[in-house]
Amino acid sequence: MVKMPPLLILTPLKIEHDALRAALFAPGGIPDDGSVIVAVGGHGKVEFALAAQHLLRLHSPRALIAVGAAGSLSPRVKPLDIVVALETVEHDFNLRFIQRPLPRFNGDPALIDRLRRPSSDFDFELHFATVASGDEDVIEAARAQQIAALTGAVAVAWEGAGGARAARLNKTPYLEIRAITDLAQGEVMKDFKSNIQKGMQNAARVLRGL
Repeated sequence: MVKMPPLLILTPLKIEHDALRAALFAPGGIPDDGSVIVAVGGHGKVEFALAAQHLLRLHSPRALIAVGAAGSLSPRVKPLDIVVALETVEHDFNLRFIQRPLPRFNGDPALIDRLRRPSSDFDFELHFATVASGDEDVIEAARAQQIAALTGAVAVAWEGAGGARAARLNKTPYLEIRAITDLAQGEVMKDFKSNIQKGMQNAARVLRGL
């Protein structure tokens, strides 16, 4: 019998990794049998892309999923909601010599379709929308509004575009999934610390659909 390639899930930070892994492999969750690999990808697009590239070559997974925290850019997206990225937009790709649209990376349609299921059992909202990606802490309302207007995104985080570029280079299906921990303004770090555990638990519940 031919063994199916594993699903590779990368989180930016160890705190995200530990919370997500505990939730995924908890009793009643998915078996920890090597069919799903959860690893730390690192903070920022470049570090995340490098880690993704190494692990993609090492494991030849059937898909790469980037999972982590994000700030909300929309009043309809609340803390502890989950955003499945229909596309990831690299908002800090700032060209000056020429004019060109921002880099955009589509989430894998087959993976997205598998997550489009009734979610009445969720105590949070599941959104299918655009996520903005850039190496920047967004902590002010004016900057959050600027990024939302520029990209059409409902959430903002750091590493998604890095993972997307590595997946595209390796011809591997890719998807970004983000748990909303803050509103990209105000006491962002405090909100992150308060919501990260539950946010990753919610992400794990969504991931079980894959």
